[in-house]
Amino acid sequence: MQKITKIVEVDLGDRSYPIHVGSGLLDDPELYSEQIAGGQVMVVTNETVAPLYLERVQNALAGFQCESVVLPDGERYKTLETWQSIFDALLKHRFNRQCTIVALGGGVVGDMAGYAAASYQRGINFIQVPTTLLAQVDSSVGGKTGVNHPLGKNMIGAFHQPQCVIADTDTLNTLDDRQLSAGISEVIKYGLINDPEFFLWLEQNISALLARDPEALAFAIERSCIDKANVVAADELEAGQRALLNLGHTFGHAIETGVGYGEWLHGEAVAAGMCMAARFSVALGWMSQQEEERILDLVEQSQLPTRPPESLDAERILELMAVDKKVLDGRLRLVLMHGIGKSVVTDDFDMEKLRSTLSSY
Repeated sequence: MQKITKIVEVDLGDRSYPIHVGSGLLDDPELYSEQIAGGQVMVVTNETVAPLYLERVQNALAGFQCESVVLPDGERYKTLETWQSIFDALLKHRFNRQCTIVALGGGVVGDMAGYAAASYQRGINFIQVPTTLLAQVDSSVGGKTGVNHPLGKNMIGAFHQPQCVIADTDTLNTLDDRQLSAGISEVIKYGLINDPEFFLWLEQNISALLARDPEALAFAIERSCIDKANVVAADELEAGQRALLNLGHTFGHAIETGVGYGEWLHGEAVAAGMCMAARFSVALGWMSQQEEERILDLVEQSQLPTRPPESLDAERILELMAVDKKVLDGRLRLVLMHGIGKSVVTDDFDMEKLRSTLSSY
């Protein structure tokens, strides 16, 4: 029986949209049809998700001309070449400007499908149907879309908001344990940014999340979406405070690029990156050792890495961080912490102290 747990609104004026969080949403025709203007729908998914959910989504879209494109699965395929295949499918089936893309999958699918929607005939509608925890709490919300370049992650893309997000918590039942933990990494991030009460809740309920307790997962997804929606509504195009959402990401993107896309999951790299940000915050005297230990303990309990790979030394990490999108006028900006739930975006730090902190690993 269908049960919508919550609807979270992303308030962006005429670009506002709902995030539906709950069980049994994947098959609901109304959630799709009320957001589709024309008669053509292209479902973009991947070879892992397609056998599980593509037919069900196609059945829910039975009233439309529904086509699909199945991409290879994995971060290493988040490239311009793979992205091109979405346009091949749209043009082959003569899709017009009134068509809608449905992104069915994890963050890689959502990012590429969203970027294709931003670009096809200069912009068409799309719907996010995230099937991983990471996508449900982070990448499907906020309108960031794009692909990777060999020299940097997510360096090519656009801001393009979806019409809605349909986060069916039942899809998490087919997620493997490693992917679940990777999603929890982004959940922890929201507690560290500006929600210390949520961080405390996570400390108390991490076992329930890892055990896939439905109520715990639904609460964590809803709370994460509320936290992200509030930040995005205040700064849609990342002119300032939205950069807080990148806590752990500058370090994490350096890890992903340095070891090769797909070797570490995005959430794993972000987890290590958050711990690196915590260590540097302690080194600057901004945060207590006790708070750092709480962060490391929660990350460890979540079965996530707390330190960068040994294959990357301090100089290589700094080199890769220099390519990050948050570098402005030659100065590296980082998201650091004055305590749990008190994150700041800053370039006011000693680079030699950063080098020393990285060398300590």
